[in-house]
Amino acid sequence: MMIHDITAQAGAFKKRKRVGRGEGSGHGKQSGRGNKGAGSRSGTSAKKGFEGGQMRYFRRLAKFGFTNAPFKTEFWTVNLGDIISHPAFAKGGEVSLATLIKAGLVRDDSRELKILAGMPKNAGSLKAKFTITANRMSDTARKIVTDAGGSVTETGTRRDKVRGVDRNSDDRSPKNLTKKLKRNKDSKGKAAIAAAKAEREAKAGKADAKKK
Repeated sequence: MMIHDITAQAGAFKKRKRVGRGEGSGHGKQSGRGNKGAGSRSGTSAKKGFEGGQMRYFRRLAKFGFTNAPFKTEFWTVNLGDIISHPAFAKGGEVSLATLIKAGLVRDDSRELKILAGMPKNAGSLKAKFTITANRMSDTARKIVTDAGGSVTETGTRRDKVRGVDRNSDDRSPKNLTKKLKRNKDSKGKAAIAAAKAEREAKAGKADAKKK
């Protein structure tokens, strides 16, 4: 072959591998499949990255990088119906993480506390008054308690405190605004940015008025 014989089509077509034609074919007596076993039979296939049972390459690699998994907020969730039906809260009273641990409804204080509105069927309206202190509480559960004359205080999670979210307020938008919220003009934080700006201007106006 000379250099002028090489064209764009050179190497574009390859002769297929003709197996099962004996030892003289160059592919061996068993067509490159080895001696017996599942691999020598038809219909066999191997998973991607399979190394014959040896620990696969991607599992041998060291783990690196960052994940938010360790910072996930985990809750002890307690239904309002479980609290009402417990003898310790039959007449109402204070409900907090400490009292729930004492009553056996929560294991320990390793997690945040969240109260949900799960009530037994045909329970009717709540009659006892409760003073509930929890990190989070569903809006439905809050309404049930307040309609019965009780009170609810949501202390918020670590994430709520960092973002400046007041769980007891009607406006639960974040007040401690991050750079990400400021960068994205069309984000949900836009209204919060405007509210925070107005609040700062109002405070500055009051300070100027006092000086005068």
